[in-house]
Amino acid sequence: QVQLVESGGGLVQAGGSLRLSCAASGGGFSDRGMGWFRQAPGKEREFLAAITGSGDFTSYGDSVKGRFTIARDNAKNTVFLQMNRVTPEDTAVYYCAAGPFRGIYVRAAHYDYWGQGTQVTVSS
Repeated sequence: QVQLVESGGGLVQAGGSLRLSCAASGGGFSDRGMGWFRQAPGKEREFLAAITGSGDFTSYGDSVKGRFTIARDNAKNTVFLQMNRVTPEDTAVYYCAAGPFRGIYVRAAHYDYWGQGTQVTVSS
């Protein structure tokens, strides 16, 4: 069983930056690809970024490519999402997720475990 806890959300002004963290427990962190998603009110959950278990490969959704960066520290069982040049459209609850193996997963249905989410609000 894997437990995921996100942190780092909050209120940020448009054009600013925010760094989200997701701490994992339960073992086998480096054996799992990790991902970040978000969900705004009335919208479907949106894929943002994914990273392999080793951290060697990443993938990004079109809406955040070039602005957001995913990274992981396997020694600390933590995955990060660096958010730059945010806009009000980035306002949502942000979730991290753990996949079944070490690969890249872009669909929410492919993930086994989810955190509780952290709210990000971008003011204009």
